[in-house]
Amino acid sequence: MKSIRRIIIVYILLMGAALTALFVVRGRMEYTGRDLALYNDRLLSMQEEYLAGASMESLEEKYDCQIILSKGLTDTKLAKLYGKNALVVDFTPGGEYIGKVAWDDSVQDYEKDRERFFMTCLIFWGVFFAIGILLILWMYLRMVRPVKELGDYATEIARGNLDVPLPIRKNTLSEGFTESFDLMREELSASREREAQAEKAKKELVADLSHDIKTPVATIQATCEVMEMKLRKKSQTGDVTLTPEELRDMTDKLESISTKTATIDQIMENVFHATMEDLEQIKVNPTEESTELIETYFRNLKNYGRVILDNSIPRCLVYMDRLRMEQVIDNVVGNSHKYAGTDIHVSFEEVQGPGGTFIRIRVSDSGPGVDEEELPLITEKYYRGKAAQEKNGYGIGMHLVKSYMEKQGGGLEYYNDGGFVVELLLRKP
Repeated sequence: MKSIRRIIIVYILLMGAALTALFVVRGRMEYTGRDLALYNDRLLSMQEEYLAGASMESLEEKYDCQIILSKGLTDTKLAKLYGKNALVVDFTPGGEYIGKVAWDDSVQDYEKDRERFFMTCLIFWGVFFAIGILLILWMYLRMVRPVKELGDYATEIARGNLDVPLPIRKNTLSEGFTESFDLMREELSASREREAQAEKAKKELVADLSHDIKTPVATIQATCEVMEMKLRKKSQTGDVTLTPEELRDMTDKLESISTKTATIDQIMENVFHATMEDLEQIKVNPTEESTELIETYFRNLKNYGRVILDNSIPRCLVYMDRLRMEQVIDNVVGNSHKYAGTDIHVSFEEVQGPGGTFIRIRVSDSGPGVDEEELPLITEKYYRGKAAQEKNGYGIGMHLVKSYMEKQGGGLEYYNDGGFVVELLLRKP
């Protein structure tokens, strides 16, 4: 409001000054008439010089006049001069009337007045133009620029950039808005920090729970295995009084419990790793390792049906993290076993890629594959397709596979080809 009051006051002062200047100019523009004594002196001097022998042309040039050698009142030249309000007097050198002398100064005075008026208006225009430019500049600096800065600032806030301070310009229309916006930025920044801390605490809690659940689950699984082994031993020695059907039923139940606990253990392992990844606490340290370890990991898979190695892996060194690579293989083969339920074929070959030479591990099954619409989404965290709705899991496995492979300097490809195919790429040094 202060800026608007200043603009009004400046405008009133400027208009008052302009009106005063117009009155001053008007007062100075007074018509004073002709100085007849001056023209009478000129006429006498002309007559004396004419009697002394001066020519008509020299007299006209010297006294800025016209000499008309005519005695008739209807002369055309005289009529035009009378029409222009010129001063016309008799030219009588030595007392003899020979014509008229005319001074056409009214037109000259009019031209001078017009030129003077034009210059006055031009000066006024220049002054008001300069004042207008200064006023526009002042309005831009005081009104337009702060609003524009406020708009740019709001855009940055919308993008989530809360670290850009907004300069608070005093004595502007946007001063109050700017202060409020800056307070809002600080509050949003503090709120985001609190939200991040709460999210971190939640993820740490999930990681702790996942880790803690693994211990009792492992105990249950071990207990089931021990009970199953004792039951089988007693049945062989005849120390237990159970019918074959009862023995088989108890054995199946123990195997079911053991299988479920293994599933829970795998799920909690994935949840734990995904949460630790969010907290940026999962370390992947690829080092130069022998490819023989890869075959060993596949041969040690006992719970996923038939895993068939179609050929031997090329013997060389690759960049990998032993623990993470074992988890990758377990996740890939485990998914194929869960969703396809067929034999799993594994093949190896050496390929050239844009980043160097790679060992490609191809894992394929003969199942129905993945819906083409869902195929690009299966590595997204927590995404589960239609086929996974009736299966245990949280949609984390393939996300971790992709993350681990990229952090080892390799890559992941997957597609449908008579089943679901996953290709793991490990880079050679």
